[in-house]
Amino acid sequence: MKNRFLALLVIVAFVFVSSCETMPTVPDEHKGAATGAGVGAAAGAVLGGVLGKDASSAVIGGLIGALVGGAIGHYYYDQKRTGTETANKYGYDPSKGPMLKIEDVAVTPQIVSAGGTVDMKMTYAVLTPAADTKLALTERREIRHNGALVGNPEVSVTRAAGTYTANIPLTLPADAKKGLYIVTCTVKSDKASDEMQSSFTVK
Repeated sequence: MKNRFLALLVIVAFVFVSSCETMPTVPDEHKGAATGAGVGAAAGAVLGGVLGKDASSAVIGGLIGALVGGAIGHYYYDQKRTGTETANKYGYDPSKGPMLKIEDVAVTPQIVSAGGTVDMKMTYAVLTPAADTKLALTERREIRHNGALVGNPEVSVTRAAGTYTANIPLTLPADAKKGLYIVTCTVKSDKASDEMQSSFTVK
């Protein structure tokens, strides 16, 4: 009985270590450290993964049509400017309430082969009337091919005032359809929102 118990412990430990070794890692420079588990896809549907220091957020959405069989990777973010720096840049007036402003969106590389990976990055500013107030936000990336919706990964986050760059990697299926893909990035709260587009081409 004792030997069986020890054998079971060895098996469990092996499975745990093996699963840890297959987990994607987030580069050290991404000080936002907003990832827990990688987000995979089964038949194009995003399964979800724990994100953020409070482990309360998850990527949701799906990959359909031209992106069936693709996969969503680790979400991560960097804080580029503090709340004070961001407020100074925009000459922010707290009496106008919360402000959200997308500064830039980029999908890189812009030309990719089927089976390759693109990064869908969005840089945006968050400002609130009170410095210690945080906003509950939704980041959404809507992907369209020939006008048809083929993906809509999104993540719910809480942000203090500042400027952030957030990224969701997308690995294309091996049989991804060729052509232009339009990515509409949106960030919104219950009181403000902004959006901007980028694109990539599957060759």
